Amino acid sequence: MDDFEREFDEVIDRRAVPALKWHRAVLGEGGEKLFAAGVADMDFRAAPVIRQALQARLAHGVFGYEAWPDALVEALTGWLAARHGWQVAPEQVLRAPNVLNILSIVAATFTAPGDGIIIQPPVFFDFADVIRENRREILTNPLLFENGRYRPDLAGLERLAARKEARMLFLCNPHNPVGRAWSREELGEIDRICRAHGVLVVADEIHADITLAGHVHTPFASLGPGAAANCISAVSPAKAFNIAACCQAFAIIPDAARRQRYQAESSRMNANKNNAFSSAAMVAAYREGAPWLAAVRAYLGQNLVLLRTRIAAMEGVELVEPEATFLAWLDFRALGLTPEALTAFLRREAGWAVTRGEAFGPEGAGFARFNFACPRSRLEAALERLQAALNAGG
Repeated sequence: MDDFEREFDEVIDRRAVPALKWHRAVLGEGGEKLFAAGVADMDFRAAPVIRQALQARLAHGVFGYEAWPDALVEALTGWLAARHGWQVAPEQVLRAPNVLNILSIVAATFTAPGDGIIIQPPVFFDFADVIRENRREILTNPLLFENGRYRPDLAGLERLAARKEARMLFLCNPHNPVGRAWSREELGEIDRICRAHGVLVVADEIHADITLAGHVHTPFASLGPGAAANCISAVSPAKAFNIAACCQAFAIIPDAARRQRYQAESSRMNANKNNAFSSAAMVAAYREGAPWLAAVRAYLGQNLVLLRTRIAAMEGVELVEPEATFLAWLDFRALGLTPEALTAFLRREAGWAVTRGEAFGPEGAGFARFNFACPRSRLEAALERLQAALNAGG
């Protein structure tokens, strides 16, 4: 066993810090004994190179205002080119506190109150919140679920995009919670439809670097010059390197006029400041983190094998096979429970704290999102508890 895997196997007390995933704000009162699998982060320490970079920055001892380091943009664009074949010019990269902040800025900048923004549920619940909070209209184009696999409803997208109020599409790529790594062909059709109807694509690609065996991530803007010109991409190392609490994000905007407008709105909102520790962590991740990322992806792959094997032996639950992310979309509809009863069953009988499926839209009723990025011993114990609960229920 290598050093990385030894670290992944270690059970760390995350309650020693106010970790959201394990906090009563998420688990509720009396949630101390639950298996926390709701919030989308990993229960692993950050890569040693990141921890070392943070320690070195701390040792400097001066924490005054800092400019955005040139090394960070170089590290990011080098990573995107090497990992995804995506050539991004440095001037196209703008900073932001986080990916959701980017979505809020682009909604406020490139649409008007009452305009429509398309989402494809079941999808990350904060998409709808961003749209509502910016007083825009949510246009829903649900994914199609056939033979245990999701795909985009391209005919539905064409109809929605043709509506006069449709101005923007929030694209989750890879998709949270269903775990699809959209194919180049699927993305190409989305690009064709959106450009034909003047719909701007905003691609949330925060899970880009967590693809599972046999699957690859295609950045939307890498499809070609036309797609890039009609796209704003939101990227961050937060998920892949488990540094959400000390990380920022990047808006990649190839169109110069759009970039200028985004920059002006970001400045107006004062959302363009820097954090010394975030910069240090992100430079280290993009420059030196590849070996750790390869190891964590392998570990997640082994966790997925365990999850797949155990779920296959259970009555009343099915795994929707993920292609990316460390989030499993579990189908409990065969149990015949209401969404409220399913949540209660998982919490009280199995001891699971997961994200309820209907949080991602009514299309998620009967499903639950389960985070399997944890030490394997904890995953094994959680699956034992689910099996016992299902046996008792039967």
